[in-house]
Amino acid sequence: MAISTPHSIASLKYINRDELSSQLLASPNDPDIAIVDVRGDDYLGGHIRGGINVPSENLDWQAPELARKLKDKKAVVFHCALSQQRGPSAALKYLKERDRLGIGKTEGEEGKKEGEEKKEGEEEQQVLVLEGGFVKWQEKYGKDKRLTEAYAEDIWKFGY
Repeated sequence: MAISTPHSIASLKYINRDELSSQLLASPNDPDIAIVDVRGDDYLGGHIRGGINVPSENLDWQAPELARKLKDKKAVVFHCALSQQRGPSAALKYLKERDRLGIGKTEGEEGKKEGEEKKEGEEEQQVLVLEGGFVKWQEKYGKDKRLTEAYAEDIWKFGY
């Protein structure tokens, strides 16, 4: 039986590189933000500091573990190279997997145990996609070692 979900590609929310960099710089060791990079072979050449690499081809079998592991994060940001296909698709899979597991539901009281109410100060997890993906990110922040690790400028010099 298929599970009904309110999530679709059209309902995904995006964050731009400047907003994300501001959040990361404001709290460099912020355990409340998770960056999930779903690039595969194109992961070489750099990545956002502190990010988790879960290649999109592995996401089907890694989604349950990822949903459990990141359930307490305030924000989870997905991206790929351009965030046009793999990044948004991964964010959608993650949202659907959370729903399937009954964790982190964002709609009303779904996912709450009977009689359990949202605690004061408890925020819903934001699931976001990085606008422009790593290509846009590295154009501005590739050389910034506070934000980007293992950056290989020669790989990006001539574009993606």
